Amino acid sequence: MSIASIQSDRLGANPFAVEGPIVSGSGIPGPNFSLGAVAGGDRESEWVYCQLVLASQTTLQPGQWFQWTRDYVASLLTTAAAVVGQRCGVFSGAAQPPTLTGGPVGAITLAPGTYYVWLQRNGQAPALVATATAALVTAETTTTAGQASAPASATATTKAIANVNFAAANQTFTATTVNGSNLLTSLSGLNAGSGPFIGAAVSGTGISGGTTIAGITYSPSGVVQSITLSANATANGTGITITATGVLEATLMRPFLSKVN
Repeated sequence: MSIASIQSDRLGANPFAVEGPIVSGSGIPGPNFSLGAVAGGDRESEWVYCQLVLASQTTLQPGQWFQWTRDYVASLLTTAAAVVGQRCGVFSGAAQPPTLTGGPVGAITLAPGTYYVWLQRNGQAPALVATATAALVTAETTTTAGQASAPASATATTKAIANVNFAAANQTFTATTVNGSNLLTSLSGLNAGSGPFIGAAVSGTGISGGTTIAGITYSPSGVVQSITLSANATANGTGITITATGVLEATLMRPFLSKVN
């Protein structure tokens, strides 16, 4: 499996672009599509065009969960704000550098204002999760904005997210580390479509606790060449097993908030 990387049936639509901020009278058109418009892509993917109003500076990253109203006004998903019956999906990422053939890439920090975003509701996608277990069949909200969880059994008072499944509880691959460097090179056992993703937590020999993936470099053909970490490695190593968690490949099947657990 691998995540969706193409959206093609609406001229000009790009799920990895964020439109805005839209300021009345500025000459910047918006919205560019009808709210609630749906566009499709590869791997059964579907995106919904939604309005996003931010009251404060907010950083969006691939895999963050959103819910949206019947008027297609989106908001970051939390247990407290979740409304049973509303549809939900994930933000697919903010940009596609020219060296990448497709797929979610980076985070983006947005000032307060009104924006328009494509949110993915179907197909393979990155998903931000606090916990994932071997069951991988239960998804629910958390208190952290934009983060879901996939525990072995439901957590009381959370809101259940129906129609989502996770490919695995984590992802492992091998890499070379250099003491004092924040780059992982000589990568093996991964591909651009299935992750790892920016924002994922990583662990392994020579990797400090709390380290995350800050950047990914690709070849022109889309092969992952190196991974930039948020902290330098503390040891030299070859063929080190790296485990990535926190942002995992998920299968979305038009998820919605189904009940209070």
